[in-house]
Amino acid sequence: MSADAQIEHVLCVPTMLFHEVGYFQGFQPNTQRYLDILLDPAHTSFRPRNQVEDDPSYKQLIPYCLFRCDGVLFHYRRGKAGGEGRLHSKRSVGIGGHISSTDRMSGDRRYLEAMHREIDEEVFLESGFRDACVGLINDDETPVGQVHLGIVHIFDLDSAKVRPREESILETGFSQPSELVREIEQFETWSQICLKSLFG
Repeated sequence: MSADAQIEHVLCVPTMLFHEVGYFQGFQPNTQRYLDILLDPAHTSFRPRNQVEDDPSYKQLIPYCLFRCDGVLFHYRRGKAGGEGRLHSKRSVGIGGHISSTDRMSGDRRYLEAMHREIDEEVFLESGFRDACVGLINDDETPVGQVHLGIVHIFDLDSAKVRPREESILETGFSQPSELVREIEQFETWSQICLKSLFG
């Protein structure tokens, strides 16, 4: 296997395309306008993750999934074993990750396959659910945010049964969003944006 074959290739769109569709900083609830274009295979490409992590001319598309049950929200702290070193020790309400070239479907189906693969890799989700795409996150004020675009989903669970699978997911629990908003400075930026925009 070549060295290049061992490098993860992740789904990206040109940052200029995002600007053409409609630039925003923070949270954008009008998802369909963006996703119809940003998930169109005519505009996407798979690029070596190690190259695009520091290249703000591309936005890596990231499903970011929140789990809610009877009004309380799942949260955790990121340990040092996780993949994104810039987020270590931060608290989070989102589970998700990159869409990889190894996800086999195409178009929207590839996106959904990747979203569920990421959930399965990070947690045991032991409940029925209904999920909805509720917004997008862009944060050009941090190095991590400059190279990623978040697609936010809320999973409304039948029961509060989410357990960590990855060792990097620590101190898990469910809390009232109002409690998490009071502790908002402890959270990674995307979680802060979600808490303010969806529950603030």
